[in-house]
Amino acid sequence: MSSSSVFHVVVGTGTTGSATALLLAESGERVRVVSRRGGGPVHPLIERVAADATDTVRLIELTRGARTLFNCAMPSYDRWPIDWPPLAAAMLTAAERTGAHYVMLGNLYGYGPVDGPMTEDLPMAPTTVKGRVRAQMWTNALAAHDAGRVLVTEVRASDFLGAGAGSLYNFLVVPQVLAGTPAAIPGDLDAPQSWSYTGDVARTLVAAARSAESWGRAWHVPSSTSSIRDLTARLAELTGSPDPRLTRMTAEEVRAIGLENPIMAEVEEMLYLTEGASTLDATVTTKILEVSASPLDTALRELGSPVGE
Repeated sequence: MSSSSVFHVVVGTGTTGSATALLLAESGERVRVVSRRGGGPVHPLIERVAADATDTVRLIELTRGARTLFNCAMPSYDRWPIDWPPLAAAMLTAAERTGAHYVMLGNLYGYGPVDGPMTEDLPMAPTTVKGRVRAQMWTNALAAHDAGRVLVTEVRASDFLGAGAGSLYNFLVVPQVLAGTPAAIPGDLDAPQSWSYTGDVARTLVAAARSAESWGRAWHVPSSTSSIRDLTARLAELTGSPDPRLTRMTAEEVRAIGLENPIMAEVEEMLYLTEGASTLDATVTTKILEVSASPLDTALRELGSPVGE
């Protein structure tokens, strides 16, 4: 790696982990990206390492000397209760043992059903299996922070939007719109939802890592709000696609697909997030971390381009 004095470790080479690594590298800071296959973005200041992040001893070795450990990992959606606990425990232990600041990428599942915009000061009140997994990860990390063993913060995003992002919208709607074929997705097509552009998620992660005010609390990613129907109409307009033929997928249809698709089987318990308004308030993030949401068209234009363009 380069002789730059600051370096960070990013676990996970998905869209957000890769964007975070590039953002750090482009600012002149070294990054070690850890994934099972040793992939990730290519940059002179990025070192790509193949390692199992649940191997605590190996992860400590890779994190020693780092300023920040970013948890951008994403186990398979159908294996969260099995894969997340050992992975989260290894990363928390690595941060504690090395003194690296620990920045977690999270979501809104831990809040459970909420009336009105979600704010960072809401208690953890999960009602689903995956919500309990996420809530426990944060509870464990915050306990270590409160005990003085580590500095920790969590950046929470809503539905991801951006090329290559792992989201239901990207899987079920975007390819169909671009191909001019009908699309179906569960949820109220006209209810307001928050959409977190992956570039803004990365910027919030980096801003939280650099702020002295970020530790021991959570931050929301500044996001855009739009209904699924309006979002899809705008995507079609920007990409020159035909008027989208969009329908609502029922819970019964989700359940039926889930009988053969283990990922879709996990969607059913989270449908409460799409049955009405689901928005997050990121006012505090914008005020303190000085991150604002990118224009929605930025993410939608990216969706219309091949990944990497």
